[in-house]
Amino acid sequence: IYTLDIDDKAAVSVTMTLTAPGCPVAGVLPGQVESVIKSVEGVSDAHVQLVWDPPWDRDRMSDEAKLALGLF
Repeated sequence: IYTLDIDDKAAVSVTMTLTAPGCPVAGVLPGQVESVIKSVEGVSDAHVQLVWDPPWDRDRMSDEAKLALGLF
């Protein structure tokens, strides 16, 4: 997730990427993320934009995420 904005009407906008354009979930994951956000109490609407720039790499992960995935 690169950005997450909530406007004054409780609409959520997310800009996110995946590990690669050929990721097997590229066709479904953004829609799933949007659906989950819309299900949050108080959220009026949601929009997810999938971007490829800047490209994803491990350095963007938090230490906690790396630890959880065994990447240390």
